[in-house]
Amino acid sequence: MTHQIEVSRVINATPASVYSVVSDLPRMGEFSPENTGGKWMKGATGPSVGAKFQGTNAIGRKKWKTIATVTKALPAEEFAFDVTATGMKVAGWGFAIEAVDGGTKLTQYWDDHRNPVTRKLTGIVLGVPDRRVRNTANMEATMDKIAAATG
Repeated sequence: MTHQIEVSRVINATPASVYSVVSDLPRMGEFSPENTGGKWMKGATGPSVGAKFQGTNAIGRKKWKTIATVTKALPAEEFAFDVTATGMKVAGWGFAIEAVDGGTKLTQYWDDHRNPVTRKLTGIVLGVPDRRVRNTANMEATMDKIAAATG
């Protein structure tokens, strides 16, 4: 499957240990430059398809919340979720995990689900005119921190 953005790294860790980190959404604030963490919702306590998570995010002084719904939860293989904010589709995020020589190839991916009007407005409000460029840089930084935490 082709995604709008993909960033990959080989990490010196097992697929199971990588999965345990990327599927621990409350911990994502440790790795992401923009996500600051959050909490599982509606009785969910961890990653399973359909589980909901309220994420908190920040760029400088601008802060907002999102709702993530887990769409894939395949231990040691793939973890993905769709994000909404104020009831509107925002994005699909995920991590593909593959055992390779030297550890695990981790690929983080992102797909923009916003309509053109929402894309323009959120760019103005958040001061991010090109979300693809910003997310690519954020994903590179996230992958570096995940590699350091698991490798």
